[in-house]
Amino acid sequence: MNTSLPLLASLLLVATAAVADDGLQLDQPTSGWRNTSGKTERYTQAVTYPANFVNTPAGQSQLALIRGHIGRHPKTDDKGKNIEQPYRLLVNGVPMPLRIDEDGSFSRPYSFGSGSNSVEIHSPDGKESASAQFYDSNKDKVQPKLRVVLSWSTNDTDLDLHVVSPDGQHCYYGNRVVKNGGALDVDVTSGYGPEIYANPSPPPGRYLVYVNYYGGYGRSQNDITIAQVSIISNENTLHEKQQLVRVPMRRPGELTLVGSFVYP
Repeated sequence: MNTSLPLLASLLLVATAAVADDGLQLDQPTSGWRNTSGKTERYTQAVTYPANFVNTPAGQSQLALIRGHIGRHPKTDDKGKNIEQPYRLLVNGVPMPLRIDEDGSFSRPYSFGSGSNSVEIHSPDGKESASAQFYDSNKDKVQPKLRVVLSWSTNDTDLDLHVVSPDGQHCYYGNRVVKNGGALDVDVTSGYGPEIYANPSPPPGRYLVYVNYYGGYGRSQNDITIAQVSIISNENTLHEKQQLVRVPMRRPGELTLVGSFVYP
């Protein structure tokens, strides 16, 4: 009997596990079918102003999380600040940077709609990736017909999303839920965002989208950050439309009209 074969197999398993531990892993969501009927999904975060880092609220449902780790600590400077380029997150095709914490982990709440959903994460150099695709069969879930997603290109920066709907309702960090059903689902951040406006029954007409450059944390007043605004209408339907706008934000205090659009 060759006793070296079991030993070799064990060594291969250990080596494989080590490689998996060092690589990018997406723990939530998982691929497959699920039904969130009767489940509580808390994705609204407490507001602090100036906004703070992306923090998952206590009691957050695992069904409303994007969570995982890169298997190693990100690169930091002498002061311990993350200097590595952000990872890239795509949710149903909408791109945004992904903040990685100092321990190499990431955890972000997200309000997924019913039907088919996809999540992809890519490393800055494109050599690592992880993805999941799942189907939520909960027909009673309120489906956002309109989303506006704000993210930006620099860490330690705070940008704020403002959406003015055709009926004059102004949704922002100080007025997160408006009478027409619109809400600022996720308000973060001194990372890269996102801030997400969603409305399941948006009134028809012209919408105005503003971005306010609140400020930075330890950054030069002359640093430019690129605001990226994704506008998604009729998500997960045959009539889905996506529009992407990028605008340079040059100085704290700047309030910029980044775009307007007509719904439907």
